[in-house]
Amino acid sequence: MNLYFRLLLLFFKIKRNRDYQSLLDTVDIEYKALPSDCDINLHLTNSRYLAMMDLARTWMTERVGLLSTIMKKRWFPIVNATAITYIRDIKPMQRYTISTRLVGWDHKYFYIEQKFHSARGLHAIAYVRGVFKRKRGVVSIEEMLEAANFDGVAPILPPEVMHWKEMLEQKKITNLPS
Repeated sequence: MNLYFRLLLLFFKIKRNRDYQSLLDTVDIEYKALPSDCDINLHLTNSRYLAMMDLARTWMTERVGLLSTIMKKRWFPIVNATAITYIRDIKPMQRYTISTRLVGWDHKYFYIEQKFHSARGLHAIAYVRGVFKRKRGVVSIEEMLEAANFDGVAPILPPEVMHWKEMLEQKKITNLPS
């Protein structure tokens, strides 16, 4: 239930937003780990990290000036893959920041890095691969970049993302029916 409340608060924050950033900038959003976010081990539950990452990516989409365009065109984001590494726990009532940035793209997918950090240090780092879809299929990278008014050079994907991308392709090959 508190995720609906947080989503509602995020929409209020989006409505008031007048501060935009570049497509490749890091976008931060702050949260507090509520007791209902935590598991029996008294730390943020694994599934809550992923849910909070969704909210942070929505905020990033707004801050880079894409949310209104995406809504008007009725495009919707689809996560294709996620890899997360947990480093240290987030305790109940602890404040933390999620830093989200687009690290690059290929012929089909966008790659996003998300970091959870606080005064205690880095808590988790995740990579998300995704696309935007519409009724008629996937929105092309070129069309998304045009919607973002991006005319710069594509960043080179970090080595860890390239390795992850190769692993994802190998999973597909290995698991195809004979």
